[in-house]
Amino acid sequence: MNEIYPSDKRRAGRATLALTTGLALLSGCELIEFSPNQTSTPAAYSDLTAKNMAALAQRPLAAGDTLRFVFTGDSQRFYSEAEDLVESVNQQPGIAFLVVAGDISDFGLGREMRWVHDKLKKLRVPYLTVVGNHDHAGNGRQVYQEVFGPLNYIFTYAGTRFIMLNTNGREYRFDGSVPNIGWLQQQLADTVGVQRQVVINHVPPMDEDFDPQLEQPYVQALKAAPRVALALNGHRHDFGIDQPYGEGLTLINSYAFEKRRYVILTLWGNNQFKLKTIDF
Repeated sequence: MNEIYPSDKRRAGRATLALTTGLALLSGCELIEFSPNQTSTPAAYSDLTAKNMAALAQRPLAAGDTLRFVFTGDSQRFYSEAEDLVESVNQQPGIAFLVVAGDISDFGLGREMRWVHDKLKKLRVPYLTVVGNHDHAGNGRQVYQEVFGPLNYIFTYAGTRFIMLNTNGREYRFDGSVPNIGWLQQQLADTVGVQRQVVINHVPPMDEDFDPQLEQPYVQALKAAPRVALALNGHRHDFGIDQPYGEGLTLINSYAFEKRRYVILTLWGNNQFKLKTIDF
C-alpha cells in the first residue's frame, strides 16, 4: 500500500489548483491578451471606420448647409483627457462628427486602440480617424486596419469630400509609396456633387517624417485640384495655422489630447471657414 505523506499531498494540491486555474483561463481566453502584439480583434472593436460612417449617414446634413465638426489629434495614452474631451464635446451644439488626426495609440497595440474607442464611443456624434506614425509601431499597421479600417479612404458629407490619407512616410523608409500621390490625385479629381474638399492626414508635408521626395508632388496635387478648402494635420501636438506654400493652401495642425484643447471647425460656402478653440 502506497502512503501519501503531507509534502506529497501539498504537491498534488498545487498541481490540481494549477490545472483548474489553467482550464478556467482557457475557457475565458477572450479576456486574455497572450501577446501585446496580437492582432485578434473582437467584433465590437472592428471596422470602426465603416460603423462610424454608417452612423454619420443616419445624421444627414444638406449640401450647402453650414458644417461644424471637432478637429483634434494624438490621443495616445491620454485616457483621462479623452474622458474630459468627450464630456466637453457632448455639450457643444451643432457638431456633426469628430476627427482624430492620427496617433490613436502610442505603441501600435490593439488594446490601446480599444481603450481609446471605449472613451470615444460615448460621444453623441460619430468619430473618424486617420492613421498616425505611432499606429504603425510593431504590427500596428495591421491592427489599425482591423480595428478601424483602410489606411486611405474618403467620405462625402454635406457636400464636403473628406480625403483621409496615410502620410507616415518614415514608417515606409521613404520608399516613395506614402503618401500615395496617384490615389490622392484620383480622389481630388472626382468632384461630382462636391462643393469643397478637405484633406486630412497625420504628418504634415513640411515635417521630417514626411517623405521628402513626395513633399512637392503632394503640395502640387492639392494646389492644382479644384475646390480644396483645407489640409488638416496632426503629429505636432499643438495648434497651428499657416500657408507655408503660399496662398491657395491652408494647413491647420491639431491640438493633442494632452493639451486639453480642441478646435471646432465650421465650413460654409466654397472655402469659407472659421475656428473656435475649446478648453476642457
